[in-house]
Amino acid sequence: MSSDPSDEELEKLRQEKMEQLQEQGGQQGQGVDEEAMEAQREQREAQKKAMLRKHLTDGARKRLNTVKMSKPEFGEQVEQQVLALAQSGRIQGKIDEEKMKALLKELQPDQQSFDIQRR
Repeated sequence: MSSDPSDEELEKLRQEKMEQLQEQGGQQGQGVDEEAMEAQREQREAQKKAMLRKHLTDGARKRLNTVKMSKPEFGEQVEQQVLALAQSGRIQGKIDEEKMKALLKELQPDQQSFDIQRR
């Protein structure tokens, strides 16, 4: 009879060990998925940079980078607009700095002015 409880204990320990190994395997599998997603994101980013390099002059790229540094959300919006124009075939040649200025003015939201009057 004393052998039965030890067998049960051993079986219980084996089950717990198997569960732990399965959990660790699941966590490692998630790491692989994250790595694949990161690789895909980097690939999309590289493609985006190549498209921008192809359709923007150096001056226009510098201006866009300056905008992205000061207003990241607006810079991303401008990049998306340029990529959409390029993919639709509506860009003839390259966008120079003057065209970039016009595009930035067009996409820039209307600014509200606040007049403060002191009494």
